[in-house]
Amino acid sequence: MEKKFKTIGAFIIASAIIWGVVIVGSSYALKGTECYDKIQNILVGGVLSHIILIWGPLALLFKKTKERKS
Repeated sequence: MEKKFKTIGAFIIASAIIWGVVIVGSSYALKGTECYDKIQNILVGGVLSHIILIWGPLALLFKKTKERKS
C-alpha cells in the first residue's frame, strides 16, 4: 500500500514539473511580444504531455488497484 502512495506522489510531482516548465516557457515566449500562436503551441504541448505521461498511467494504476480489490 505504501508503494502505491509513493507512485501517486511521483505522478503529482511530475505533473507539477511539467506545468512549471509550461509556465516558464510561456513567460519566455511572451517576453516583449504578442505571439498567441507560440503560446498556444506551448500550452497544447503541455496539456498533451500531461494527459499522456501523467493521467494515462495514473488511470491504469487506479484500474489495476480496483481490479485487485474485486
